[in-house]
Amino acid sequence: MTKKIYILFLAIFFIACNEEKKSAASTDLLYFDLKGYFDKEIVRLQKLNPIINKTVTVNGELEKKEIKINDWKKELAIFSNADINRKSWRGSFAFKEKNGVDIYTSDNKKIPVKKVSITWNGEKAKRIEIIIANKNILFQSNDTLNYYPDSLYDIKKEQKIRLLNEKKYSITGKF
Repeated sequence: MTKKIYILFLAIFFIACNEEKKSAASTDLLYFDLKGYFDKEIVRLQKLNPIINKTVTVNGELEKKEIKINDWKKELAIFSNADINRKSWRGSFAFKEKNGVDIYTSDNKKIPVKKVSITWNGEKAKRIEIIIANKNILFQSNDTLNYYPDSLYDIKKEQKIRLLNEKKYSITGKF
């Protein structure tokens, strides 16, 4: 059962991005195009086919592997799914720019993506951070996703399910 959980999270939680910043005038999207960003990364990484050193920790149990990713679309799905440009979310995010960092935040209880911040190095993303929080009567989950293009990614997930023990996951990958 534990190996199935490892495989599931290894398949879902991987980031890789290195895309140029797009001007708001060239798109009808209200916020940063996170989905488009990762769609382009999928194509780039399929061609590049890098070796990734992954460290996965589940409730304190550590596993390290050196792997090549076969399906980048599946690997980056959690990041693409954090797209803040959904029509139903339009106008739900506040934007501010501070010291070269674009920050999008929402305090809407119905929207799980609470924060997306992009740190820029000129026209290229230097770091992307995504905070996701889900909560209902039976379940609570908090995810923190970080990516530093072609360098390292770090994913932390805390999950509480009523009547079960809390689970903590951490995935770190190095290119």
